Amino acid sequence: MALTQEQMDLMIERFGHDTLLSLATCDETGPSVRHVNALFVGDSFYVITWAKSGKMEQLAKNPACAVCGDWFTARGMGENLGWVGKPENQPIMEKLRLAFAEWYGNGHVNEADRDTILLRIRMTSGVLMSHGTRHDLTF
Repeated sequence: MALTQEQMDLMIERFGHDTLLSLATCDETGPSVRHVNALFVGDSFYVITWAKSGKMEQLAKNPACAVCGDWFTARGMGENLGWVGKPENQPIMEKLRLAFAEWYGNGHVNEADRDTILLRIRMTSGVLMSHGTRHDLTF
């Protein structure tokens, strides 16, 4: 079941810009959580990160993950889309550069580094609270 138009509108309003989310992953040693800058597009959050980071190592072993932030919790699957410079990543990268414009050029992101990658977190289910109403989401 896909999101209703109302639910999609709420998700875009809340997360259709630079958003700080907690991202939880888990491997054989246990769970880990960290903040990431993310942008919601379609049914997924997109994150620019380093291929050799702990989160990416954990997601390679176990793609199941969870996010939390701004009265929203959800489960999803993490997917390494590869280097940010790949031609097929450019449509979403254009959106990310715009959304992250405030800090994107400050030296934190090196697009020339082949280990600077695009992480897609494809949502599967979640709960969004909005103006006192609980929205159970199936993506």
